Amino acid sequence: MAHEILKGKKGIIFGALDERSIAWQTALKVHEAGGQIVLSNAPIALRMGKINELAEQCGNAPVIAADATSVEDLEKLLNESVDKLGGKLDFVLHSIGMSPNVRKEKPYTDTNYDFFQKTLDISALSLHKVLQSCMKLDALNEWASVVALSYIAAQRTFPGYNDMAEAKALMESIARSFGYHYGFAKKVRVNTVSQSPTVTTAGSGVSGFDAFFSYADKMSPLGNATSEDCANYCVSLFSDYTRMVTMQNLFHDGGFSNTGVSQPIIEEMIKAAEKG
Repeated sequence: MAHEILKGKKGIIFGALDERSIAWQTALKVHEAGGQIVLSNAPIALRMGKINELAEQCGNAPVIAADATSVEDLEKLLNESVDKLGGKLDFVLHSIGMSPNVRKEKPYTDTNYDFFQKTLDISALSLHKVLQSCMKLDALNEWASVVALSYIAAQRTFPGYNDMAEAKALMESIARSFGYHYGFAKKVRVNTVSQSPTVTTAGSGVSGFDAFFSYADKMSPLGNATSEDCANYCVSLFSDYTRMVTMQNLFHDGGFSNTGVSQPIIEEMIKAAEKG
């Protein structure tokens, strides 16, 4: 990024696992834009991933383990982050999502409800816990920006997305509701970004991902947005250039969300019919 539009700004990025993750790319772009960060993920994810490599690339950014479903962990994380960064925070990226039903390949119509509760807690209620903890500790500066990553399955049915669809819908609702309260209280902005299907560890775990990735790419006038594209968009949302944007679900999907059908898809259907 040519300009240091985040110079002097500090924040937390949740969810960086490896180079494929949007959180990883966002951390790099934030650092490039002049921002200071703390990297956080669940303890098991820190052990599985390569986050220390990322920390080195981001000016030896602090890495702090935190279970985002634990208010105690989150409050500890926030206090340590404010201390290590030398002041209140200006941005937070919530890139957290996991479904035990998806991992265990449970069909949507045979949902395990204990798993479902965990899906909602990890993937949606964690955003509320982050925001509530930030407000309670007064950890965010005025005009700070919180961004959570979502997907269009919150609005439309994509069968392979399973109970993550409900989780994203709940998360988007939390962003709107908390965005209202935090906006009036501290001018804090809260938005969700509905990203294209992206080749990440989480995204690739969805049934039929490869076929759908190709379909979405052919449906979207601009093609699928990459994790790097999304990272740049998140940087813009953390910056002062978007200070009046809040309580929005922002589609970052190459136009997929507003396309009924595309010519490449029609041509594929014609070819398939002719072969049949």
